[in-house]
Amino acid sequence: MSLLSHLSFSSLALTEDPFDWAYGLEEIGFTGWEIVSEGRQTLTDETMARVREILETTDLQLSLHLPFSDLNLASLNVHIWEETLRQQIEYMERAAPFIEVAVVHPGHLSPLSIQLPDLAWRKNLEGIERLCQSAADLGVVICVENMVNMKFIFGRDASEIVGMIETIGAENLAIAFDIGHANTNGVIDEFIKFKEKIRHIHAHDNHGERDEHLPIGEGTIDWWHVTREFSWFKGRTVLECRSVGDGKKSMAYLKNIATSD
Repeated sequence: MSLLSHLSFSSLALTEDPFDWAYGLEEIGFTGWEIVSEGRQTLTDETMARVREILETTDLQLSLHLPFSDLNLASLNVHIWEETLRQQIEYMERAAPFIEVAVVHPGHLSPLSIQLPDLAWRKNLEGIERLCQSAADLGVVICVENMVNMKFIFGRDASEIVGMIETIGAENLAIAFDIGHANTNGVIDEFIKFKEKIRHIHAHDNHGERDEHLPIGEGTIDWWHVTREFSWFKGRTVLECRSVGDGKKSMAYLKNIATSD
């Protein structure tokens, strides 16, 4: 097993039609697609019908990234908090027959919750726990993603992400380890210490300062080190890219590392 064992593609181009390229993923060498329920990938009735067509005509495995734009699991505005859960649970229910994993971003602080961070933290935990309860009924694992180096976002370091998981204590709760995000915070090795809690991986590159989502090998991440630390990994690795072309580059780089010993 390795990062290459179960390789998925996910596109950040949320305003483009994903069905222009999704049918070609298997031919490139991907075995899965992580759909982001935002923009033109939002899981509407029409989108779900086309997703079903792809899954019926290919062997691609689907995973789901829950929506996050304008939403906040740590919101102290009860209407925003409830709407966040409503949307995330609705899309998870739509995708549930086809997925094992749903990825979620932890919440973030607002001008109000900056003054009440402990309360915001508790709302974040409550929201994730609610997701886990709904997901358990659907046979889905919730994977909380570690976040980029932005000051007011929860979950930038391993202690916060692990704290969420251990405090909630749900059997269907694990880490979605975003290697690129970890690099912007300088905490890749910190997360590796908790690799037994990692169920899902997002892979992309950067230079350690911002979330560039470069093809793997074009930033400063030591991929030789990372791939060897995860030589045991049995979960799915998602290449989060700006284009299918970048996905091809990333796949080729990882394959080259795998055969370079």
